[in-house]
Amino acid sequence: MSPPPESVSAVVVAYNSGPTLADCVVSLDEAGVGEIVIVDNESTDGSVALATQAVRRARVVRTERNLGYGGGVNQGMKVASHEFVLVCNSDLSVGREAIEGLASRLMSDDRVALVGPQLIDRDGTASVSARAFPTISRSWRQAFAGILAPKGRTARRYAAANQAIAGAGGDVDWVTGACFLVRREAFEDVRGFDLSYFMYVEEVDLCWRLHKAGWRILHEPSLSVTHIGGVSAGRRPYAMVVAHHRSLWRYSKATAEGHERLALPLVAVAIACRAVLVLGRKAVSEVSTSRFSDLAGRRRSEASGP
Repeated sequence: MSPPPESVSAVVVAYNSGPTLADCVVSLDEAGVGEIVIVDNESTDGSVALATQAVRRARVVRTERNLGYGGGVNQGMKVASHEFVLVCNSDLSVGREAIEGLASRLMSDDRVALVGPQLIDRDGTASVSARAFPTISRSWRQAFAGILAPKGRTARRYAAANQAIAGAGGDVDWVTGACFLVRREAFEDVRGFDLSYFMYVEEVDLCWRLHKAGWRILHEPSLSVTHIGGVSAGRRPYAMVVAHHRSLWRYSKATAEGHERLALPLVAVAIACRAVLVLGRKAVSEVSTSRFSDLAGRRRSEASGP
């Protein structure tokens, strides 16, 4: 028998999350979690106040500066009181059935550190919620193929491999950090998230260290939560691209073993080149969108007459 949601704490990290934060907190309240901890990473948009008005029992932990996602979770874990803690992005909708199911899987073996559900986009599309650990030899082709030829053979093979991992469920290398249920003992055993990761890849690093310490990571595709995605990151897209690639470099340095360590100088150059490519594509896309909007506006003005 799985523990009820009332025995689960929820930690939600928020940074200018807009109305999605209140929606997330309301879903957790309706699911019956024992406590809700909102970690406010210096939000300025009033979203935290809106969320606490919607659910007054939610507790707010305010950081002195924006600690990033992993740093925010670490702060929330310090005040959460239950052994099982649901770690959430602020743009999720989580139901009681998913929490109960995750708790049941976590209890199936006392060496299970955390369990991740299937994430579903707003349009009902299932995202890839579990994957294999990236390695230099396994991932370098996809790192560029995903940008230069997103529909090419390499990208398709990479996507298919990860979809197979996520679809099978059970033991996996890592699950997405947007939502997972974690055992406090395991989280504290590896000292939580590494604060050197500001955004992105922090959950990959956490799961890698948990595996190294002898813990299991599970993915349960039959349990789903709704994920909007990108609400906070979308407000600072260029900074997030830089943060992502910095995290990729940190992870590469931390996990490369044997002959792969000899390739680290080349990896550094490759990651820098990839960051430039992504930033360039984003800039071109924004300029094109702006020009299209301006042209459409002029045409509407000309059609309406003086």
